[in-house]
Amino acid sequence: MTLVNLWAGALALALLLYVLLDGFDLGVGILFPFAPGERARRHMLSAISPVWDGNETWLVVAGATLFGAFPLVYATLLSALYLPVIVLLAGLILRGVAFEFRYKTVQFRWLWDGGFVVGSYAATLVQGAAVGALVQGLAVENGRYVGGAFAWLSPFALLCGAGLCIGYALIGACWLIGKTDNDARAFGYGVLPGLLGALLIFLLAAFVYAAAIDLPLLGRWIERPYLLVFPLLGIIAVGGLILGLRTRNDRLSFPMAALIFLAAYGTLAASFLPYMVPFSITIDEAAAPESSLRFLFWGAGLFVFPLTLAYTAAVYFIFRGKVVGEADYH
Repeated sequence: MTLVNLWAGALALALLLYVLLDGFDLGVGILFPFAPGERARRHMLSAISPVWDGNETWLVVAGATLFGAFPLVYATLLSALYLPVIVLLAGLILRGVAFEFRYKTVQFRWLWDGGFVVGSYAATLVQGAAVGALVQGLAVENGRYVGGAFAWLSPFALLCGAGLCIGYALIGACWLIGKTDNDARAFGYGVLPGLLGALLIFLLAAFVYAAAIDLPLLGRWIERPYLLVFPLLGIIAVGGLILGLRTRNDRLSFPMAALIFLAAYGTLAASFLPYMVPFSITIDEAAAPESSLRFLFWGAGLFVFPLTLAYTAAVYFIFRGKVVGEADYH
């Protein structure tokens, strides 16, 4: 394995961990306004409070890896998606502040609850829109972005943003099922069937829309039939999720939801290869000089990445189990 492939794999892993881990706590924020009451809201927040800020660390790791190992892609994506990135960061900051401040007030709790919800929706919507814009194609010529500030904004991108909101809400509901008891758990089971149905409708709509506008990405499925293994994996995961829903198996729902995201992520990643910005910049073209990659390896590769993985694993192990009774983060 070359250093380029090593860092491409590290970037892919960091992005996957961010989507899975921050995805469910953003999903809890998306579901927050529909909770049955204040007690359920407190249980929902207690279910994510030990891990939510650590989950966002993987976004920092992914951004730093992109900046250091693939500076051309970093520059291209930031030029094309500057506004979505600003909205993403503002949303994450707003929900973080609101998360803490809602416990400090009663009179204005509605304000901070609104901030938590708005931040969750905004951060998720622009993430999905950015992915949709990337799939649809960015205006890149000779390794430089030549489009406008709003070129990323399209009906397909907005559709992908809405779809990610549904997906994050689904994995958030599954997290509540596995992590809470009583009211919040019942709420998770109550919304899960509708979210699963909405997600399947979105996937069908996205495929039909992509075929209607003749996305170049679809042609790769004909060239690479093995890509069908990922949708097959997704179908198996949906079946497992339905089984967990019917049997009320609290431990099955979240792994199956994570497997659905893994299948979608694998489909996109395998469809892109060997491009990082389809179909303009390949992995090899985007990579920093070997001396830079080697320097990064002895710092971030041997220490930052493993330590972040160890920290994440330790936190999830320490705070394993359900939020029960009147347990409260604050």
